[in-house]
Amino acid sequence: MKPYEKMLLENKAWAAEQLTDDPQYFERLAKVQTPEFLWIGCSDSRVPANQITGTLPGEVFAHRNIANLVVENDINFFSVLHYAVNYLKVKNIIVCGHYRCGGVKAALSDKSFGILDKWLVNLKKVRDEHSEYLNSIPEDELREDALAELNVKQQVRNIINTTIIQDAWKSEKRPDIHGWIYRITDGLLKPLVHVAPEPVEPEYKLL
Repeated sequence: MKPYEKMLLENKAWAAEQLTDDPQYFERLAKVQTPEFLWIGCSDSRVPANQITGTLPGEVFAHRNIANLVVENDINFFSVLHYAVNYLKVKNIIVCGHYRCGGVKAALSDKSFGILDKWLVNLKKVRDEHSEYLNSIPEDELREDALAELNVKQQVRNIINTTIIQDAWKSEKRPDIHGWIYRITDGLLKPLVHVAPEPVEPEYKLL
């Protein structure tokens, strides 16, 4: 059996199991989407939002890209953010990075990664801003972990600085913005920062 064929069989088994547990499961799910969370995560296949948070379909609206970046000219990201904030009315936005991130490792390297270089320039800005601190860390893996954390905090700032969030904060006092990081080696999430609309911590006020 080919891998994709196995996936299709697993899907049938999963759907049947849901109906056995709850005959109205899919009927109810199809009617409305009211997630409380927008998840901005890395595309890494080892960091699936629903599985690591124990949430169900319909509870998390998600956007994923290489190294969980918030880039000012990324229309895909801003479409997701606009829809989540202004139409789904999410109450929390979570930027979730992870340790042992391939994008972070690449950003610390002098090698070329083809078209990925154009994307990683956004992460290299974070690297360069904190170069003195990062260069003081002798171990490669610890340096990667440090940049992964710094990157999450920077992306939180980037989100807060958008007009979408600023307008929502002024008019509706939501959403809260969270920065988390996931440790693949033990499956645990580590909160790094939490910024509420009021009062906004000085470090995270509009720059």
